[in-house]
Amino acid sequence: MVNVDLMARHLPALKRVSFRAVLAATGMAVLTGIAGSPATAHPATATAHPATATAPEAKAVAQAVAAPATEAAVVHAKAVAAAPAAKPATKTPAATKAQQTAKAPSRQQLMPAPVAQYQESFKPTAEQKRNAEVIIETGQKMGLPPRAWVIAVATAAQESTLRNLGNLGDHNDHDSLGLFQQRPSAGWGTPDEITDPVYSSKAFYTGLKNVEGYDRMALTDAAQTVQVSAFPDHYAKWEKLAADLVLAKYGQGPYAA
Repeated sequence: MVNVDLMARHLPALKRVSFRAVLAATGMAVLTGIAGSPATAHPATATAHPATATAPEAKAVAQAVAAPATEAAVVHAKAVAAAPAAKPATKTPAATKAQQTAKAPSRQQLMPAPVAQYQESFKPTAEQKRNAEVIIETGQKMGLPPRAWVIAVATAAQESTLRNLGNLGDHNDHDSLGLFQQRPSAGWGTPDEITDPVYSSKAFYTGLKNVEGYDRMALTDAAQTVQVSAFPDHYAKWEKLAADLVLAKYGQGPYAA
């Protein structure tokens, strides 16, 4: 039989002990939940759930809160990995021009021999500049040095003032045609070939390559050896003009665009 008096005397103490035990157990559950939660758990976890939450429950809440951020990070990382690489910066016109200028031949390459004191020049038209460019480009494609380009342009300046002349009738010098006034009767080619600027330039350069030391001798001597003109000294006066037309292709000199 239960001793009612004994229980009555000791009941307050039992209540206090039970209350302390429950409080201690509850506190341990809270501390265990906090210790087990990830560091990234949202602060709202503490208020959204009672202090009596167990450790597994605290972990589940923390993981649920942290999951969206983790998933977003993964999606972002995948998007960055899949993004195409950035294209290199396009060169500006200024950079291109600077590059061309750096590749321009030097005056020594263009005019290695003494230049005749008397020089002539004219302001070339668009057609004349284009003919000079064809002469220069043909020499470049044939792998010839800058000195050859100057000799060829100066020769054409003397022979035709850089104009692709056709048959001039009574004003023709015999049957001379084209930029270099080459003659079909002398074996330079047919009239159609000679009046083709590329063909006539190639024909001149082919003859120039056979002149030993042409890249070191006076311009007028090299040109005369190829052309066999009645006025051999006239080529010399166009040397500076020819060099300036070569430099114009590199954005330099008085004839640069």
